[in-house]
Amino acid sequence: MARKTVRLIEIAHARSGDKGDAGNVGVIARDERFYPVLVEQLTIDAVKKHFAGICHGTVERYELPNLGALNFILNNTLGGGGTVSLKHDAQGKTLGAAMLRMEIEVDEDLLQS
Repeated sequence: MARKTVRLIEIAHARSGDKGDAGNVGVIARDERFYPVLVEQLTIDAVKKHFAGICHGTVERYELPNLGALNFILNNTLGGGGTVSLKHDAQGKTLGAAMLRMEIEVDEDLLQS
């Protein structure tokens, strides 16, 4: 099967926020057929690489197959959190948009169906 490089936004939605110094990013498949692609492509290592220079700690991944979603915790990302950080986005609200810019590989047949 031929694969195509696409931005995550083509197959998923995202929502993000914070818990202290950790960013929280939920990624939800636009259709249930895309969930296996998210599980395959959005590995801890791939997400850590995508947020290089932003996420200075570990990345945790939680699978929510009943929702067709993955949840990521990006530790040591927000400069201490909303009340102590000098970052423009100390609550991590833009992390979801940043995640959706990530490029992944998807089977062309799956994109056309």
